Amino acid sequence: MTQPPLPRRADAGLATPRHPSAASFLDLVLDPGTWRSWDTPPVRGIAAGLAGQRPDEAAVAGMGALRGTRMDEALVTGMGELRGMPVAVVAGEFAFRAGSVGVTAADRLVAAVERATAERLPLVASPASGGMRMQEGTAAFVRMVGMAGAIARHKAARLPYLVYLRHPTTGGVLASWGSLGHVTFAEPGALIGFTGPRVYEQISGEPFPAGVQTAENLHAHGLIDGVIAPERFAEVAARVLAVLGPPATGVAERLLPAATPEPPREVAAWELVTRSRRPERPGLRFLLDVAAEDVTVLDGSGSGGADPGLALALARFGEARCVLIGQDRQAQRSSGPIGPAGLRKARRGMAIAAELGLPLVTVIDTPGAALSREAEEGGLAAEIAGCLASLADQPGPTLSVLLGEGVGGVAIALLPADRTIAAQHAWLSPLPLEGASALLHHTVARAPEVAREQGIRALDLLRLGVVDQVVAEHPDAADEPRAFCRRLGRVIADELGRLARHAPTDRAAARMRRYRDARPPA
Repeated sequence: MTQPPLPRRADAGLATPRHPSAASFLDLVLDPGTWRSWDTPPVRGIAAGLAGQRPDEAAVAGMGALRGTRMDEALVTGMGELRGMPVAVVAGEFAFRAGSVGVTAADRLVAAVERATAERLPLVASPASGGMRMQEGTAAFVRMVGMAGAIARHKAARLPYLVYLRHPTTGGVLASWGSLGHVTFAEPGALIGFTGPRVYEQISGEPFPAGVQTAENLHAHGLIDGVIAPERFAEVAARVLAVLGPPATGVAERLLPAATPEPPREVAAWELVTRSRRPERPGLRFLLDVAAEDVTVLDGSGSGGADPGLALALARFGEARCVLIGQDRQAQRSSGPIGPAGLRKARRGMAIAAELGLPLVTVIDTPGAALSREAEEGGLAAEIAGCLASLADQPGPTLSVLLGEGVGGVAIALLPADRTIAAQHAWLSPLPLEGASALLHHTVARAPEVAREQGIRALDLLRLGVVDQVVAEHPDAADEPRAFCRRLGRVIADELGRLARHAPTDRAAARMRRYRDARPPA
């Protein structure tokens, strides 16, 4: 079976970069006629002055008019509707003094973010800036603290924060409100970097290395989630907010009628392992494509490093919205085993779910972790421990799905949950079975025996109390990929609907009990 690409990637269908102004960005993103400005004229004697100078409002407005912006500052703020959803917007204008943020612009941003928080509006920010305004010195520089703090309070109120980086975005703007998004995209060809190229060249005496400070390079290194054309941002943002934002008016997550689980057939452990390794077996990509809606794949780990083997996505199963972290078996075959960067991406997904109070779904399907010097030096063990701790303390509902192979530390790193479901031919083991056989018997030939003795099968885990429900395969998921994924998707939606009705204190008390009570096979 040919696996489809991960659905609806944020970087699909790029257009030639056009570097929109703040006004044209608002026209592209917001529904016609819905924009309402929140801005008031800058206070006389404070706005955007050179050091030691205090121009009045007319002079400041004149600086914008001379550059064709008709703006009184480097930022515009206000609210409008994005595909019918009310949102607050903060947008930078590079044509006004290189988009630099001084005292007045910073205070305007903070006021807008605080208003968005008070009115419980999702916030869309689109900087285009050379950084903090040097002419205003340290007074402008320290405003980075206030801007970052306002964003942090907005996120603490469980409100979504989306960032679209336009050309160029550098300096203190990137290092404050430009880098704090729950989700971050960038304009094709945009210059994005902390150190401005002119500053670097003046200090070092040589140009900044080519190709580093580009949207595409940041995406390749896992620092942003995608590169999308300005005219596509509204479409992508609407899909993101369909998951991260409040439910649409009049829509509630309904509890599906409980389905009677089909009794799974007994399959010998080694036969089950063999079936789980079939190339035709549907994986994460296929599951999302067939069973989920409003899917947006996020490529960034938030802290650098790319790992295609671990996917982070926003998705909806039925009416249940969730953050999904999943191991992509096909990507692991082509790009290598999951390493520290993949688990950092997983922890970012856990943080998004926790910040926004959303359910978290983890999908386990991996032949094991990267075994390399780079993985050791990158802190693989620490990242596994961090995932376990984060899942143990996750405030919202959690559901883990054993889809296929579940080998080693990177498998158990995604296991802890309020509920766990497993495909009939899924399994969980501390080591690759051939490796466990070599460790115990000094030969890989006894791997089938080890598989039988260790109690690795989904049915064994059900009896152990680690798995709550086994989803049948007829006779194998590889032979009925669409029907199996639709069946699994319905179970995921059903479980999420039920978990949403459990009190958080009840979930927290019960979450770890199953792992404390597990006992080795007799």
